[in-house]
Amino acid sequence: MTTSHSISDDPHASRRSSEVPAGAAFDPPLGAHLVTRRRGYAHHGIYAGDGRVIHYAGWSRSWQRGPVEEIALSRFAAGRPVLIKPAAEARYRGAEIVARARSRLGEDRYRITRNNCEHFCEWCIHGQPRSEQVESLLATPWLALLRRLPRVAQRFAADPVEIPDDTCAA
Repeated sequence: MTTSHSISDDPHASRRSSEVPAGAAFDPPLGAHLVTRRRGYAHHGIYAGDGRVIHYAGWSRSWQRGPVEEIALSRFAAGRPVLIKPAAEARYRGAEIVARARSRLGEDRYRITRNNCEHFCEWCIHGQPRSEQVESLLATPWLALLRRLPRVAQRFAADPVEIPDDTCAA
């Protein structure tokens, strides 16, 4: 079962999400695999305790790749709900997962298809880098694209742009 919480400094975040209101207590287990949805993908990190998350920054902040870093949970969440992904058959647990994550702090070899934030978390927990997102996309690229189209269409429908009538005049 996946647990979802809303972690944000935004006082209106709880209205956008039916999870835990902003500022509510959220203390995942040490070494938990955290996931937060972003536009078109899910971002992954490892809970390091004391409200800190270790993640591969990758392209989570901008179009420039970033290194493995330790940041505040609220910064990782970026105003979005945070889920705990169950670690079935984990090879490592708790503090050992965090130690593995910290051993890679500062690494700057992000590659979206071979070494992304999900690969990083899976390596920390299971000892093998893996990304279900990448595997899904490579296995069925058109199907993956079609699954995302309704969400993309909703984003455009939510913010319609009015075009003045005179722009189409010849």
